[in-house]
Amino acid sequence: MKRKREKVAVIGAGSWGTSLSMVLADNGHEVRLWGHSEAHIDEINQTHTNQKYLPGVQLSDVIVGYFSLTAALAGVETIVLAIPTKAIREVIRKIVEFRSEPLMIVHVSKGIEPDTLLRISEIIEEEMPKSLLKDVVVLSGPSHAEEVSLRQPTTVAVSSKNMAAAEVIQDLFINNNFRVYTNPDIVGVEIGGALKNIIALAAGISDGLGYGDNAKAALMTRGLAEIARLGTKMGANPLTFSGLAGIGDLIVTCTSVHSRNWRAGNLLGKGQSLDEVLANMGMVVEGVRTTKAAHQLSEKYHVSMPISNVLYDVLFNNLNSKNAVDSLMGRVKTYEMDDLVNILDERLND
Repeated sequence: MKRKREKVAVIGAGSWGTSLSMVLADNGHEVRLWGHSEAHIDEINQTHTNQKYLPGVQLSDVIVGYFSLTAALAGVETIVLAIPTKAIREVIRKIVEFRSEPLMIVHVSKGIEPDTLLRISEIIEEEMPKSLLKDVVVLSGPSHAEEVSLRQPTTVAVSSKNMAAAEVIQDLFINNNFRVYTNPDIVGVEIGGALKNIIALAAGISDGLGYGDNAKAALMTRGLAEIARLGTKMGANPLTFSGLAGIGDLIVTCTSVHSRNWRAGNLLGKGQSLDEVLANMGMVVEGVRTTKAAHQLSEKYHVSMPISNVLYDVLFNNLNSKNAVDSLMGRVKTYEMDDLVNILDERLND
């Protein structure tokens, strides 16, 4: 595929931002990788490595690190936001201070903001003046940074309110190792990407307690039902949750040691406190913050989310992990297909 060479700024020099920079570099683009640590950026430029986040991986010298956000965005029309959800507002506000030309923003983070209950695309639209924002595109799906950096086969989805913009970003990223599909359901893609982290925490707790595959399979299956229930109430297409941004991302996040949410849950299941877990992880665990948002969303939309709500009690109300699992297993009996029937009824009545 012959491509137009573009200047792209990737905001966030963690594992995911760095891996996506490698994809863009492989595709022949000029890549600017911004980070908030000067020493970190010096390493990227001098040794072409990122040992903290991707040990042993050699970066292309096409990837240039930037410590100045203003310099990183000079002459750039497309940026990739690869930063934690809690940092989105701060970074967008900094960009607004100096930017005068409109930007295409691709966000690759997976979370929901507690209290406001906004998805990331909504946060961006709230903070960025319309005159500075071309479009917002979300890139999501089953994609561990560690595997992407090794050019192992990976498939993701992109979505936007403007599907022409999604197709532009599809072309920007797609190659033989990194396959990109489009999906018009931006609500479902964002909700699936955010809420699977909650179920991954629960799966990690189950593994940490020493439970087997049966328990984890149950958590994943019933967790997907919760995600679909809430997502559909929020306007998502239920079919999205059977795709890459739904069950695909759920599987990879609940079953892999690469998943920081699974690892955090595993430590909780082994008896560590939340504070101890977060200190030991050394990286943002999006599922913790998203669990609070999901708990609030379940109340706002009157949606039953037993796994998410029990996990909320484990994280924030000191519920013992073993007791949490017991409470889930002891719930009132129900009919498995109720979820599917209710979702179909709601769609037919819209």
